[in-house]
This record gives sequence, structure tokens and C-alpha cells, in this order.
Amino acid sequence: MDRYNELVELINKANYEYHVLDNPTTLTDEEYDNYLRELYDIEAKHPEFKRDDSPTSKIGGVVLDKFAKITHNIPMMSLADVFNEDEIREFDNRIRKEGITPKYVCELKIDGLSVSLRYENGVLVSAATRGDGITGEDITHNVKTIKQVPLKLSEPVSIEVRGEIYMSKKTLDVLNKERISNGEVPLKNCRNAAAGSIRQLDSSIAAKRNLEVWIYHLPDPEDYGIKTHFEALEYMKRLGFRTNPNNRLVDSIDDVMNFIHEKGEKREELPYDIDGVVIKLNDLKDQQRMGYTARYPKWACAYKFPAQVVSTKLKDIKFTVGRTGQVTPNAILEPVMVMGSLVSKATLHNEEYCRSKDIRIGDIVKIIKAGDVIPRVENVVFEMRKGDEIPFKMIKECPICHSELVKKEANYYCINDECPKKDIEALIHFASRDAMNIEGLGDAIIEDFYNLGYLTTYSDIYRLNNHVDELKLLEGFGEKSINNLLENIERSKENSLERLLYAIGIRYVGQKTAKILAREFKNIDSIINADAPRLSSIRDIGDVIASSVERYFADEDNIKELKELECLGVNMQFIAGEIASSSLFDGKTFVLTGTLDSMSRDEAKDKIEALGGNCTGSVSKKTDVLICGKDPGSKYDKAQSLGIEIWNEEDFISHLGDNS
Repeated sequence: MDRYNELVELINKANYEYHVLDNPTTLTDEEYDNYLRELYDIEAKHPEFKRDDSPTSKIGGVVLDKFAKITHNIPMMSLADVFNEDEIREFDNRIRKEGITPKYVCELKIDGLSVSLRYENGVLVSAATRGDGITGEDITHNVKTIKQVPLKLSEPVSIEVRGEIYMSKKTLDVLNKERISNGEVPLKNCRNAAAGSIRQLDSSIAAKRNLEVWIYHLPDPEDYGIKTHFEALEYMKRLGFRTNPNNRLVDSIDDVMNFIHEKGEKREELPYDIDGVVIKLNDLKDQQRMGYTARYPKWACAYKFPAQVVSTKLKDIKFTVGRTGQVTPNAILEPVMVMGSLVSKATLHNEEYCRSKDIRIGDIVKIIKAGDVIPRVENVVFEMRKGDEIPFKMIKECPICHSELVKKEANYYCINDECPKKDIEALIHFASRDAMNIEGLGDAIIEDFYNLGYLTTYSDIYRLNNHVDELKLLEGFGEKSINNLLENIERSKENSLERLLYAIGIRYVGQKTAKILAREFKNIDSIINADAPRLSSIRDIGDVIASSVERYFADEDNIKELKELECLGVNMQFIAGEIASSSLFDGKTFVLTGTLDSMSRDEAKDKIEALGGNCTGSVSKKTDVLICGKDPGSKYDKAQSLGIEIWNEEDFISHLGDNS
């Protein structure tokens, strides 16, 4: 036992020096391997000796049936995003207006996924994802395999810290080469690869992915006698956590801007992906003085680097057919790396877009990609034209079934109900995240299953369990991946009605309208039996939407498919609680105007709709409340003249808090 304890301490010290301090000094590689082998031998003979902080835990081997939930003691809040120098200086001005002379800590914004680590008496007891900020997934079994995560701290303290798990560019490159050689689809980028790796039920898989972590936040620093954020970073480093060497304490907002420019220029040289810079007020008393909004701390913000623009050659233009029959031109590009993804296609929107920008086959074009948004062609580099480029020409027939296209407003449509491509797109939409949210049933898999005859209707998705033996014969489909897919399909049966209404693709029924219908009618049969006048009597359901819903449910084939889904166990009821409601918001119509400090317009809209409210773009007699940010404009004057209730941002935040 003495020898065992000696080996654990020796190897953990070597791991800390190598992976955290980046300064290997204790052991040679040969000595390290020999000691680790000896440790394995002792644990094999004496399993009762094994300590929670044994370095053998880094190898993985724990297999879970599913992820449990962990409630965060202190909520994991997001940061308000800023996108330019003016917004950064406005952030600084708001702090100075409170009588604070600020010092800031600048940190790289790592493009990974957030994690919270909890220790008791210096020993790691749990690790959780951010989740919704209140409750996350328990990923302790995978986090233990990350070499930079200490299983035991240098002091026996009980503490919680937050950080970012990521995958290095080099690791992704090695992993993708291996996947390609095995006939597997390469992973898109470092962030997606890290997220997929940390959510493996088998920890030995996560261990092989060589994930890494930076620790950047101590939620309750005052408990440890700490007075500044920078001191907290230093304290966490002393405990054995890996903090980023680029963190910098600066004296002014000009220094912040210099840091941003410096790191932006060297962004591609870093061994990991970053998508911005985090700016935090250093003094903890000043942080308390600034306080919080409903979602963000007012003492920090995240500067996002501009969307990346690159140039490449437009080799061809291909046309695709969506689930509504809309035909869209797409640019086929000379493959180019954009924000960590290899891009070979970009949307061209429609005929008018292509003609207004004079896009031609053979052009050198600039493409833009922001985050996970589909890349688009921004403009043509006209000075690089050679004269042999081919002008854009809109097709007249469907590229799949060759039916004549019909133009409606700016877009062309295939109106052939038998066109197979629309069936594929409809299935893709049905399984998508915002619809039935069937993880693992992606675009390419649906197209393969459709062409193989396994999927032709929505209900076929819920019959895939009848094809398990055939699916196992397909390349890339092992028993585990098939079981995971079937579990996700089964789980989707429990979704509330609004997801199903959005998933089945009723024209003009988006997520918001689906929520309104589900809340109003409670079950699918009531919607089926509602006529257009009844539907249009509902707030925000106009005549066009009402007629579209009535037509959809008048189609016997659609009713038959819904009955099939019901027989297969798909929920047809509104589940109270999935959409929260409040007397302050429920059923009322809101208009947003001006700029909000605490959140974007889209975020405010999401919060209103989550509490049962509706958002429109213009003030009218039907408006119940106008929410005003800075520079509200004419909507404020109109609301006053109509006697409509007006909330400022503080009122809005307060009412949200009453319903949190």
C-alpha cells in the first residue's frame, strides 16, 4: 500500500507538471510508463487500494446507460455579446457611470463547451455541462479522463470552478485522418468534436479523444478571501487547475482594444479555436456593485470576432428542392476552410439575389460564415474576372422530377406533390432539433434511409426498429449507434403537441404559431375539427394561416398519417409546463422597440413567448404592451397616443423575474 500511494503521488505530480504547467521535469517517458504499469499491476492484485485520484482513472472505462442531471448550486449564466469597438466602449461607459474606475481581465473566448467542476475536501465529486444554466448533465465519468482536470487538489478545499472543454486543432486533424481511413465521416470542427466526445456514454471513447480544458471562473471567490478576479485565477492555478497563459490584467479600455487586436491577428496561430475575447471587471466589490440582469452579469461581456470572410472559386451552381417545393440555387465551391469547417457549398438564396450580385460560374467570390450559420456568397471579386465566366441562369424545371416550376413572389416552386426530394426534405425537417429533435437522424442518414426504402413517411421513422438487422449491415452503423438512434426516436414520442405541429410541415405554421395552436386547442383532434373562422379568431392566427391549417387537415392522407403516428405512440396532447405561462404575459401581444442593454431582441422575444406572450413588429390597437429600450422612435409615440401600456427595460426584467 505504501508503494501504491507513492506511485499515485509521483505520477499525479508528473501529470500536473506536463499537462498543466507545460513543464515536464520529474520523470522521463520511460520512467513514467514503467511506473504506470506498476500501478496497474498493484490495482489488479489489490483493487481495494484504488484511490479516487488514481491516474488510471484517466483511461476511462465507465459505461453509462444515460446521463443523470445535476443542479448547479450557483446558476451558470451566459455573457452579453458585443460585436464592435463602440459596444465595448459603451460597456466601459456604463461601468464608469457607476463611479467605478475599472481594471479589466481579458481572456480568450475558447470555442468549446462549458463545464462546472465540484470538489469536496479537495477531491473531484462531479462535473456537469451548462445545460439550461440551472440544470446540466452529469459528465463526471468523461471529465475524469481529461488529463488537465485534477482528481485531487493541492489543498483539501471544497470548491466549485467553471471552465471550457475543447479539442485542439492537432487532435481533430489526427482523429479525422483515422476516421477517414476507417470509412467514417470526419468531424466538422473542434467544438462539435469536443461536444460529441464529452457526451459519450462510454468514457473510454472520450479518453481516446484527448480533450483538454481551461479553467476561468470561481463562482464564490469571497468564500476564499479573494478580492479580485485575477487573484481568483491565480488561486485556482495554485490548487492545480490549468488556467490560460494569455489571461491579462489591464488598466483601461484602450488596453482591452489592444488585447483584442493582438489576439485577433494571432488567432490562427493558436493550437485551439477561439471566437472572441471575454472582458471582466477585475474588482469583486465593483462586480457586486454592477450586479446582474435576468440572464447576464453586468460586469462582463464577450466580444465576438467578426464573421470570417474568405475567397474561393465558384465552380458550379446546383439547384435543390426543399420540403415546401421551393427551388434554391446553391454555389458549389472550391473547398476552403472557414472558421474551422471545410466549406464546399454556400446558399445563393434565389434568382433575384444571384442577378443583383451578378454571380457567375467561374467567379472568385467572397463567402461569409458566422458561427454555425450556413455559409453564403457575400459578393463577387469583379477585378479577378477573366471574361469566360458563365452568367447565372434560372432553371425552368424541377431538378428531381422535371415538373415545370411555378414562380411565387421571388422564389420558384415545384408543385408536383409526388416529387421525391420534397419527401426527403420533409423528413429532415420532421427530425430536426426545433421539430421532433431526433438526435442522430441527420440529413445524410435520412437521405440514405429514404433511398434504401426504410423511410418514406413520418411514421416510418417510428418503424425503424423493424429494420435493425438490415441497418447493422450498413457502413458506419454499429449496434451501439443504432441503439442510440432508436432510443432517441422513442424519446421523441413524448414531445409536447407544438413540436409535432411544427414538424409535420403545415405551410405558414412556424414554431410560434405551433405553440399558439397547441396552447389554445390542447390536442390534435380539436385542431383537426376547427374550421377557418374558429382558427382565425385566435390572436395572431390570420386568415392565411387559418386557411392553410384547415386545408392541411382536410387532406385525408394527412389525417391517416397522423393516426399512424398516434398508433405508434407519438403524443398528440399539449403538455402543460413545456410552455410556461404567466398572467402578465399569457395571451398578450407585445412590441419591442429600441435597444435593450441586457439582451438582444431575439432573446427578449423568446422569453416573452416562453411565458405565453406573442410578439409583433408594429404597434396597433391589438398591442397590449410596448417594451422600450434606448432610442425607441415612433412606436413609443404611437403607443402613447393609443393609451397602450409601456414598460421600460427595468420593468420588463422585473416582470420576467416575477415568473422565473
